[in-house]
Parts: sequence; C-alpha cells; structure tokens
Amino acid sequence: MSSTTRTGPLAFVHSFWSPTATSTRRWALTAVVANAGITVTGAAVRVTGSGLGCPTWPKCTPDSFVPAAHDDIPMINTLIEFGNRLLTFAVLAVAVACVLAALRQTPRRPGLVRLALLQPAGVALQGLWGGVVVHSALNPVTVGAHFLISIALTAACWLMYVRAGEGDGPVRGLVHRDIRILGYALVAAVAVLLVAGVVVTGTGPHSGDVLASRFDFDIETVARLHADIVYLVVGLTFALLFALHVTGAPRPALRAAQLLLGIELAQGVIGYTQYFLAVPAFLVGLHVLGSTLVWICCLNVVSRMRTRAALPAASAPLDHAAV
Repeated sequence: MSSTTRTGPLAFVHSFWSPTATSTRRWALTAVVANAGITVTGAAVRVTGSGLGCPTWPKCTPDSFVPAAHDDIPMINTLIEFGNRLLTFAVLAVAVACVLAALRQTPRRPGLVRLALLQPAGVALQGLWGGVVVHSALNPVTVGAHFLISIALTAACWLMYVRAGEGDGPVRGLVHRDIRILGYALVAAVAVLLVAGVVVTGTGPHSGDVLASRFDFDIETVARLHADIVYLVVGLTFALLFALHVTGAPRPALRAAQLLLGIELAQGVIGYTQYFLAVPAFLVGLHVLGSTLVWICCLNVVSRMRTRAALPAASAPLDHAAV
C-alpha cells in the first residue's frame, strides 16, 4: 500500500515510521508551531500571575505531582501553571516524531538527524530549566532564559523544516551575496530585540507572581532602548525589502519580506498601545505572540534567499556542508 492511500491513524504512524521528505517536513513544521505555542502559553502563565501556581518542581505541590489545594495559591493559578507543564509532553512527543522521521528517512541525512536530535534535547533542557525557574522564585534572569531557550529551539525546528525540503548539495544563493548578508544582519538585530524585550518584561509589572523579583532598571529607559532597536529592525527590514524588489529577487523571498514587515508594523502598534494603556496583561501576551512570529518570519526571509540542490547519486554520503 502506498503512503498516498493511507488514511487516519495508519497514515499518522506511517508519516514518521516510514517517512517521505514531505512528511518529515510536516513534522518539522508541527514542531515549529508547538514550540511557538508553548512560548505563548508560557507568557500566559506569567501575565496571569501563575508562575508559582505550582510552587515546587518536579512536583506541582510539595505532596502531589498533580494540582492540589495549597495555602495562599488560588486553584486557577495552579491549573494554569500545571497545564503549561503538561504541554511540554506534547512538544516532546512532536520532537520524538521528528527524530524518528529523520532517522528512518531513506537515504538517511546526517544533517537532518542532527537538527532533529536538537529538539528532544532542547525540550529536556527546557523542562530542567523550568525547575531552576521555580526554585529561583521566578528570578527575571532565569525566566528570561526560559523564553530565549524556546526561541532558540524554534529556530532549530525551522532549520529542520527548511533542510527537509532541500537537497544536500552546496548552498546556492538566490539573491546577491550582499543582500544575504543584510538578511543575516536582520536576524542578529531581531535576536537582540528579543533579548531587549526580555529585559523590559523582567523590569515591568508582569513578573509571574507578586513575590517574584524584577530587574532593577528604570522601566522608561529600557522601554525606550527596546523601541530604538525596533526602529533598527524595521529599517533593516525595509532596506532588505527594497533591495529584493529592485534586484528582481524571486517572488517567495519578496513575499516573505513583505510579510515580515507587515507583522513588525502590527507588533509596533501593539507595543505602543500596551505602553499607553499601562501594559494590560492581554496585550503583553499578544506582544509575545507577535515577537515569536517576527522571529519565525525573519528566519523564513533568510531561508528564502538560498537553496541547496540534490547531490548526484555518486556523491554520497550526504550532507557534509554546513546548514
């Protein structure tokens, strides 16, 4: 029976046990969505003040692995934090499916396997780091690192998604080299922007719990610094879009840059709105979602500006070039 005739649970199992390049790519994209999703739900934990809803780790309460009544902690906060912990297992399941798909794809592609293995390793690191966050009573450094690990893991998932749809030959640029360098500069600027956003959040009112510490910075100063980096990112994006347009770049790259710019502008509107409305919790969560989308769309732009062709059959083994 061919993979195209399988339906239902059989097709689901077949997609990672007897994978094709297409099914492997779908699993990688699912991993991108899963990691982006848990990043946003982590923000929801923070803005609802549920960061210590489960005050211990790995148990939820000192006497129970599952939510239980605990002095001074509303049950709704406990359920929110515990629900976010449970989502980790869903992300891990997707990561394992990606590993199986990469390992069982024929011919096996070592570079793809390495990218897949980063996923369960990253999820395990996140789980252990979650314990550090709880035991540090939501220290802003540990909380910020928790978010940034998710961002890095999302990038690894995106790289797997891109590589699963390519061959294993040398990288071939689809645009001028200088435009690609501009794209890499944009990625670096967005990464700096995310770090600055972590500092702003760690300085602001939504620390995850009333007992949590915050950065001892002036909120006006860090917010203005964050805004300045936003201007840099938007400027670089506009420059990249202009360069792609005037050089007749492939349409997918041009559309990816247009999408990125649109999301950045929407994110800017959200950012200024939450600033003038005294940082309401809902908009903070929406802003985290926007930040995650900006990161993914930025990676998408860069990946659309290069490709890899398939190696000739006689050129195996595969994938010795850098990702």
